[in-house]
Amino acid sequence: MANNPGAAASVGGEAIGCAITAIDTPALLLDLDTMGRNIERMAAFARGRGLALRPHAKTHKSPVIAQLQIASGAVGVCCQKVGEAEILAAAGVRDILIANEVYGAAKLARIAGLARFIAIAVAVDNADAAAALGQAARASGVTVGALIDIDVGQGRCGVAPGEAAVALGRAVAGIEGLALKGLQAYHGGIQHVVGYAARAEAARAASAKVAATVAAFKAAGLPTATVSGGGTGTYAFEGASGALTELQAGSYIFMDRQYREVGGADGPIYDDFEPAISVLATVMSVPAADRVVTDAGLKTLSTDVGPAELLDCPGWSYTPGGDEHGILRRNGANEPLPLGTKVRLRPSHCDTTVNLFDVYHVVRDGKLIALWPVAARGRIR
Repeated sequence: MANNPGAAASVGGEAIGCAITAIDTPALLLDLDTMGRNIERMAAFARGRGLALRPHAKTHKSPVIAQLQIASGAVGVCCQKVGEAEILAAAGVRDILIANEVYGAAKLARIAGLARFIAIAVAVDNADAAAALGQAARASGVTVGALIDIDVGQGRCGVAPGEAAVALGRAVAGIEGLALKGLQAYHGGIQHVVGYAARAEAARAASAKVAATVAAFKAAGLPTATVSGGGTGTYAFEGASGALTELQAGSYIFMDRQYREVGGADGPIYDDFEPAISVLATVMSVPAADRVVTDAGLKTLSTDVGPAELLDCPGWSYTPGGDEHGILRRNGANEPLPLGTKVRLRPSHCDTTVNLFDVYHVVRDGKLIALWPVAARGRIR
């Protein structure tokens, strides 16, 4: 995969081409070749199953990475927020699904504005919200795509599968300014079910609800050209179910500690995809022989699903020690960690950790080769 053209030459004083150990910290490292293999593996899976691939850009928030995914066969991307869609569209992404409910006149007008120059669709689960979206589209003289969002078990957004979805589909199909495309059926709650067999069973249960709703849509004469869903933890099961037409997995490009621990087909580590990001930190204090402190704390590594995993330092463990501090504790290690030591940590949750950084430090073969902005960072509206 090619390097990013036009990347900035430095951020913290380090120069392109320097060794990883010369990068100022904390820094979000992205191994380009590893990510490239992950992108190709998911693209190959989708091709082999005859599925469209629409990766979720909320994971990376990067137009550069979105374009790499599209170059490998993705039909477009998903995002969660209108602001993310605006950043991606401005950088040339031309087919975007906002895989989330959107409400509010200002946001709906912005979606209609995007529809002037890209293909955009939105997940809907409420007739009044859909009517408001249609009104915004008509006011701008555009058509916005709509997917009926069904709740296949997560208990978050989405209308009930089956007849309730059909009733909403009929209502949306009659709204001028909207083009009903089909269904969205994403179950985030099963992505991290521990154990391969347990996760497969959870995915089968969700897929059965999707299949029943697709059949009901077809019987009602409603569109089913797009049935979007699946995630990094269940892509193989849901992708093989026959219920979906496109996959919207996101975290597969990076992976994280949480995903690695859900278990794979051959053992306790889920290794369908490789870990591609890590956070580089520096030991900035050595208060005791069995305790050192790094510059990577809560403002560097998300802890919503637990602490990061310390890499390449056997016998040491990491816990957050405050906003700007990470504590490494020695648990029988033979090797000390002197002041100034650079360490790497695998985030527990890649999406929320990426959102803490302004740039990716893109590396290959132990050297910094590019800096890519996390361009949609903080775009929560």
